[in-house]
Amino acid sequence: MNALHQSDLAKLRLIGRGKVRDLYEIDSEHLLMVASDRLSAFDVVLPQPIPGKGEVLTRVSRFWFARTAQLVPNHLADIPVSAVVEDPEELARLGDRAMVVRRLTPLPVEAIVRGYLIGSGWKDYREGGSVCGIALPPGLRQADRLPAPIYTPSTKAEIGGHDENVDFAHTERLLGPALAEQVRDTSLAVYRDCAEYALARGIIIADTKLEFGLDGEGRLHLIDEVLTPDSSRFWPADQYRPGTSPPSFDKQFVRDYLETLDWDKTPPGPMLPQEIIDRTAAKYREAEERLTRG
Repeated sequence: MNALHQSDLAKLRLIGRGKVRDLYEIDSEHLLMVASDRLSAFDVVLPQPIPGKGEVLTRVSRFWFARTAQLVPNHLADIPVSAVVEDPEELARLGDRAMVVRRLTPLPVEAIVRGYLIGSGWKDYREGGSVCGIALPPGLRQADRLPAPIYTPSTKAEIGGHDENVDFAHTERLLGPALAEQVRDTSLAVYRDCAEYALARGIIIADTKLEFGLDGEGRLHLIDEVLTPDSSRFWPADQYRPGTSPPSFDKQFVRDYLETLDWDKTPPGPMLPQEIIDRTAAKYREAEERLTRG
């Protein structure tokens, strides 16, 4: 790393603000990624944060980055946050929610892997018997386990926009056939490995969204977050019952509440009752506990 100067967070240039994460420029090769407590549901950032969520997301991502490093390199840099943010009060405020990462070129697709038939995949299946152009056996029920995990990419939407499911051919046009195949095969390998690990700890990973980027030499890296309660559906294995939407450890709990409201899923998002906020925070903490300390 070239002459990284210690600095307060306020002195770093904010170069990107996503639905959940903020990106600050450190130098030409590194970024500071900060996971906020903001919650996005149906691609809309809700007005209230979920306390502690950003720290949970970061710790869980770090755990999975370490586990999957043998499958694909990732964007974590071997640099402590304290080398970037010097002020003790600022460090205390950040807690575990920040990571120093390598500056890579993100790919313009969401790499989604589904092991179970739920969410938009279930909706597509009911309408045409397939998901993202992948034909599935007839007679499947909501939340059924698929014969094998499937790769169902989507587009990346700006804040306030909605991701759209696309077929594999669309990603081939975006990335080129070789890179599209590498993203697909790597995504499936990561999902299979991590889903098996999680199941042994009582959590079913029904589906997940991964993101990838390229370094200057064109090498694929896992970036952003990995298999968190924000990017995945986590179900308690002992409560799994196909044929209905299972209870979850993730923000599906909030989605289910929002579905009971008269809301058209466009900004601004509705206010959440305190009970929903508290129970969501507890679900995130329990997911982390089971996965990383079980």
